[in-house]
Amino acid sequence: MSNVLVLAEVTPTGELSATVPSLLAAAAKLGTPVAVVATAPGVGSALTEQLGSLGAQKVYLAETDAAGSVLSGVPADALTSAVEALQPSAVLLAGSIDGREAAARLAVRTNGGLVHDAVDVRADGDKVVATHSVFGGAYTVESTVEGGLAIVTVRHGAVEGTADAATPEVVNADVSVDASKYAAIDSFNNVKAETTRPELLGASKVVSGGRGLGSKEAFDLVEKLADSLGAAVGASRAAVDAGYVPQSYQVGQTGVSVSPQLYIALGISGAIQHRAGMQTAKTIVAINKDGDAPIFEIADFGIVGDIFTIVPQLVEAIEARAK
Repeated sequence: MSNVLVLAEVTPTGELSATVPSLLAAAAKLGTPVAVVATAPGVGSALTEQLGSLGAQKVYLAETDAAGSVLSGVPADALTSAVEALQPSAVLLAGSIDGREAAARLAVRTNGGLVHDAVDVRADGDKVVATHSVFGGAYTVESTVEGGLAIVTVRHGAVEGTADAATPEVVNADVSVDASKYAAIDSFNNVKAETTRPELLGASKVVSGGRGLGSKEAFDLVEKLADSLGAAVGASRAAVDAGYVPQSYQVGQTGVSVSPQLYIALGISGAIQHRAGMQTAKTIVAINKDGDAPIFEIADFGIVGDIFTIVPQLVEAIEARAK
């Protein structure tokens, strides 16, 4: 099988990003998963073992002092070097800020074709076909690249499954990075949110609240249901604009795109901008007093009623089952 490169993003604290497992699973659908990792000297050996357990059959390891000291440049340089050395059929990256940046740089350098925000990938002969959920999830379309390297950014959480664990072949690469071409990183603050809830991006369960909650205080209802399920907390733009929660909670076209196993929408009407960020959830549950709310058009399960009556009963029932 042909090589399929995956950019294994590394956090400033030296850990693999949560996006890596699903990217390697997607790569395994297309060919031989090859993880490309750029990190500071001495860190790579531990990451190599982790990448093998996640399904990387090869690891292209670029250790350089520039890692962590320049913005965006090192992953793009490592990918460029890996493309030249391994001649892959495709490159997969996370649809994160760093992933999109590296994908754009790589497309220019290799004259490749950039395919953005895929929710799935498959092989069709020697072509890579990407699936997209567009127009607020109203349509599913496919795209491919003609006559160039396919460079695909993948929506986090959209690809299910895992790749088979392997003992990876390691290629130690000498990647020269010209730090003068990039913005320098003088320092970073590792700010940890003071919460035990899962991070919204990549969570398997999400409970979101909308303007129908009516107040910042009432948003506590969303958090109670989320905590009973071990879920992340999200919100519609209307709830964010009303000041119920910070913008970091926003799910939708101008917020975070999620693809959890379970998505519960409380008091959310379901405007197309919100649906664009959660339409690919595997199971959608909507609770709204307006039976004509657009959210019911995409919900797998819908309850028409007062969330202030229904949700406390739901929390009580969940907690009772957990005892």
